[in-house]
Amino acid sequence: MNPEDIVGPVEGTKVPRFAGESTFARLPRIDQVSDYDVAILGAPFDGGVSYRPGARFGPMAIRQASRHLRPAYHPDLQVAPFRTIQAVDAGDIPCNPFDIDSALKQIDDGASELVSDSRKLVTLGGDHTVTLGLLRALVKVHGPIAMIHFDSHLDTWDSYFGADRTHGTFMRRAFEEGLLIEDKSLHVGIRGPLYDQQDLINDKNFGFSTVRAADFDRMGVEEVIGLARKRVGDSPMYLSIDIDVLDPAFAPGTGTPEMGGFTSRELLSLVRGMPREQMIGADIVEVAPAYDHAEITSLAAATLAYEIMSLMALNVTDKKG
Repeated sequence: MNPEDIVGPVEGTKVPRFAGESTFARLPRIDQVSDYDVAILGAPFDGGVSYRPGARFGPMAIRQASRHLRPAYHPDLQVAPFRTIQAVDAGDIPCNPFDIDSALKQIDDGASELVSDSRKLVTLGGDHTVTLGLLRALVKVHGPIAMIHFDSHLDTWDSYFGADRTHGTFMRRAFEEGLLIEDKSLHVGIRGPLYDQQDLINDKNFGFSTVRAADFDRMGVEEVIGLARKRVGDSPMYLSIDIDVLDPAFAPGTGTPEMGGFTSRELLSLVRGMPREQMIGADIVEVAPAYDHAEITSLAAATLAYEIMSLMALNVTDKKG
């Protein structure tokens, strides 16, 4: 896409950031452009949560918090993302709040309409169940993929109260459905107690590797990034961020908080080092604004979405030389 054809966000120096479009970072709507590189999509579903509900309001809250961003130029990555790629807001998928499988099909169908070899998707959840529908859509285009999974929980349990597809089981279902390349996926930030030691054994048997939050204290940012890059190799990679990977001090507005998580600065450093060359899509999930205050959690999620789109733009810049 030619830079002169790109439609960017509403300029904050012309229209105050508290006014204007209510899209993510005040980007154009998908119907306002002829083509796009990256679409922001809302998946307002939280029927798969096991503790505190409310993530269905996440996309709305993240978009509101994104007004605070100054998205023209990223000084750390040295890229002007929305002058490099055409990004759009594709609105929300109308998820069935009463039927998990129906909602997953809606997410699959909705995402499938937006992605292609050249079009990427950044999704705002919603609880982590939505990732299963997104993976199903992406695999149709890219084949099985590698997953970098930032979370405080493994999400490879078998079922909750007879429900097989929830925010705590979606990674197991993704493996069983052949959506993930075996031995190419990585959990980062895992912490907190488990139901049983067997949970760790099962997870390893599914081909996942894990960097626990306590491991990060020893490894540091660069070693974790190196492990992620080695793990992914040259495979297509999906990045999924559960906001509870952050410590509750930095993200209180979530359904299942766990103490001992990453700081905001640590998570930003890790995300910026992810293998952007292979990134085909991403999501930020589990923002539950009812438990938030001062938009702390929503702003964290909005910033992460902006960081991810900046990585996608930087990858385009790299290819152009």
